[in-house]
Amino acid sequence: MADQSQTVPSAFNCEGGLVLNKSTFMMQPGEALELENFEPDVSGGYRRINGYSKYVTAIVPQTSSASEKVLMVATFGSVVLAARGTSIYSATPGGSSWTSRDSGRTGALKYSFERFNFDGTDKIIVVDGANAPTVFNSSLAATDVSDSSVAGSKFVVSHRNHMFYAGKSTTKQEVVFSEPFNEDGFSSGQGAGSFKVDDEITGIKVFRDDLFIFCETRIFKLSGSSSANFSVTDVTRDIGCINGDTIQEFAGDLIFLGPDGLRTIAGTARIGDVELGTISSNVQSIFNENIASASEFDSIVIPDKTQYRIFFTKGSVGENQTKGIICVMKGQKFEFSELRGIRPACTDHFVSEGDVIVLHGAYSGGYIYRQEQGNTFDGTEIFGKYRSPDLTFNDPGIRKHMQKVVVNYKPEAAIDADLFVRYDYEAASASRPAAYPLDSEDVVAIYGTSTYGTPTYGGASQPLVRQAVEGSGFAVALRVNDGGSTAPYSLKGFQLEYQLGARR
Repeated sequence: MADQSQTVPSAFNCEGGLVLNKSTFMMQPGEALELENFEPDVSGGYRRINGYSKYVTAIVPQTSSASEKVLMVATFGSVVLAARGTSIYSATPGGSSWTSRDSGRTGALKYSFERFNFDGTDKIIVVDGANAPTVFNSSLAATDVSDSSVAGSKFVVSHRNHMFYAGKSTTKQEVVFSEPFNEDGFSSGQGAGSFKVDDEITGIKVFRDDLFIFCETRIFKLSGSSSANFSVTDVTRDIGCINGDTIQEFAGDLIFLGPDGLRTIAGTARIGDVELGTISSNVQSIFNENIASASEFDSIVIPDKTQYRIFFTKGSVGENQTKGIICVMKGQKFEFSELRGIRPACTDHFVSEGDVIVLHGAYSGGYIYRQEQGNTFDGTEIFGKYRSPDLTFNDPGIRKHMQKVVVNYKPEAAIDADLFVRYDYEAASASRPAAYPLDSEDVVAIYGTSTYGTPTYGGASQPLVRQAVEGSGFAVALRVNDGGSTAPYSLKGFQLEYQLGARR
């Protein structure tokens, strides 16, 4: 029998993110078996996410039914544009009304848009898969692109001073590009043209010096500096992108949703060379669960957090159950967590004077929301969950009598969360002590990071909670359940102190 008086400490940092493709025996202590509404933080630890709030207080007007989704949200200059029903509207952020800017858009699908400047004037062009592309100038005057070859386009990007259109239902494999510096000029003698690929196009995206054409089962790229030397080559004929709304430039790369999860197109030092990689194996089961059943895919990037978010929206699943994935680039590795409670129908992200604006249009309800705002989902509580692996401390055959858990966390205000200690894989017969509240008023502030009497001063402290705990088992796991309505905080790490018991 081991010495019962021997107290053994074991500490770990919270790092590695959500891992669902390993046995709990093979996981690293800092990885998470559950991580919901926490984001892996580039500065270390797992941070409870911010919420969202209304960006415009008024509902985007409906055409015929309150069930109409918001089909587009886009920041443009000092206004936000939104599409719903058959019309496009503008509003001032924080405003209480919408102004109609274009109407009569019959059969409109989800919009794509591109902000551009060909002639010294900022403009935005929108396409909806059914109507003529429409250009708005800085005064928000709308002008339709007149050429029938691009009417009904689903995708639009500007590249090499040309406008590129793709995704027509009647020409699903064709890309049409305009004359240089003229989004509404299509004379071949003036530099316009078109080309076809041998697969249905699902999205187009400019990356570095090339235009990537994503298809259902293949990926191509257009290289060259002008129409005189444009050329299309294969990137791969083995994998494609299932939805263009998942394509984003992220962490110096392109990320997209393939049939087997998230992939990247990584540029190498050799001009024209690329490599493909799958990055989401740690959370592949979530993608397997949602790829086939989702009715909407959306994504955004939060550059200052090196974070990509993808959302799986299902018409039959309510907002509070809608899932998504957070992907964070940390060094050369990707860490993941799960989102729950954000249900977009369209998104936009934009950096303006250093301010990251992340928007989504509601799948139901008609509002435009700004993410990364506040402590709730527009008044609805945000419930965060963390669960560690089952820790055996390298010896699953010895019973551990737990004495104390030291929690190292960084609050940004008062928090409301509970610590749970669970034993022996949460078997029905295992010890299940009651919750231990994490109270930011009882923290021990780390020397040099706080002011006496104010352990959470400036949100900069990393306090310690030393919690005596009960129970014993051959394996132990820690849970933290967030109360739902308080400010974000970061779980940085844990130290467990235990005495050794008998070997079984």
